[in-house]
Amino acid sequence: MAGATAVDATGETREAILVAALAAFSESGFDGTSTRDIVTRAGVNHGLIRYHFGSKEKLWRQAVDRAFAELGAGVAAVMSDDAIPDDRERLGRLIRDHVRFVARHPEFVRLMHEEGKRRGPRMRWMVDRHVKPLYEAMSALLSRAEAAGALRRKVSGVHFFYVVAGAVGAIYHQAEECRRLSGIDPFEDAAVEEHARFVENLLLQTLE
Repeated sequence: MAGATAVDATGETREAILVAALAAFSESGFDGTSTRDIVTRAGVNHGLIRYHFGSKEKLWRQAVDRAFAELGAGVAAVMSDDAIPDDRERLGRLIRDHVRFVARHPEFVRLMHEEGKRRGPRMRWMVDRHVKPLYEAMSALLSRAEAAGALRRKVSGVHFFYVVAGAVGAIYHQAEECRRLSGIDPFEDAAVEEHARFVENLLLQTLE
């Protein structure tokens, strides 16, 4: 690392910093994470943070953008997939895909827990830029499914949104507890798929 300089400023280096930053911010929060922590994780020269991102705040924002990019793309793909037969199945797909996403990126849940519990400009920026569009898309889908008769019971979008978040994320946020409690690794493929189907059935069968 001592020999690294700004000439190392490749796409791979930038990506390594973003990955390290997301992990560090999700574990310790913005205030509890130093740029030194991040470069140590990434194995790069400290000057490369300023070279690529300018400041810790800008790095945090780009790390959050990175965390939401895959999730947002997946939601958009499901919402626009004409092969999905109805909105009930579309909701199911979104739930199952979200379980798989969180299993691949447990740092996402930690980040949401860390920032969502605090008032402040970072929480407001994250909600307005990323969370609100997802919430509005899901609420609109719920309304369409209800209007089409796919769901017999009316449900509040905000309650559904947070029940999904809790039901999906808790097992990954507390993965070590799960392993100790049950001997099951929640990140194994079979466990992920079982959790995806269970959460889908738990949430949607109560509304059908």
